Amino acid sequence: MLLLAIDTSGKHGSIALARAGDRSADGEVEVIETMPLAGGTFSAQLVPQIAALLSTHGFNKHDIGAFAVASGPGSFTGLRIGLAVVKASAEVLRKPIAAVSLLEVCVFTSGAQGKIMAALDAGRGEVYVGEYEIPGKAGQSPPEHMLSRNEFLSQARGWTVVTPDSVLAEAVRAAGMSVSTLAPITAAAVARLGWRKIQSGDTVTPEQLEANYIRRTDAEM
Repeated sequence: MLLLAIDTSGKHGSIALARAGDRSADGEVEVIETMPLAGGTFSAQLVPQIAALLSTHGFNKHDIGAFAVASGPGSFTGLRIGLAVVKASAEVLRKPIAAVSLLEVCVFTSGAQGKIMAALDAGRGEVYVGEYEIPGKAGQSPPEHMLSRNEFLSQARGWTVVTPDSVLAEAVRAAGMSVSTLAPITAAAVARLGWRKIQSGDTVTPEQLEANYIRRTDAEM
């Protein structure tokens, strides 16, 4: 199966093309290529870059077997653009979608076990937080919420923190707690976790695909 993964959640994004299926029975995928996207131009870049990535490797949109997309948390505008493209493409091609939380990607990428707290910088002195027990109970939905920096450092005690943000990692380390600093998240990691979700049947239709903002918009506040 050819899997297309998209992450437009932050200042910079990426798309990844991956091969999964019979040769990936262990749950892994072969990432064919990851292409970066410059921040601020997702709406203009995304569709042409997807077409270019497919064409470079001898594919077209009809070869795509499934989609994996970062559903949040992150930039309101960026997430909307990525989700809109996936919704439209999956609707036309009638393919499944794996909606992937970036906090869950942090945990999945870290490979850590036990009480794991994933953390992402939310700006404005706030932190996106996801609390996970690995291995977890089937059907359990880990809580994801937003905390102030001080609340995060207080609640992180007793947890292993995983984050790609070096500033957050240093703050946790300075507070005397355990932290694993991850490489920046890309669409390749979204593809790997997305394939795991697809294998387990954890997919959504275009109508069901929604952004996981966690934070309310300024208008709502």
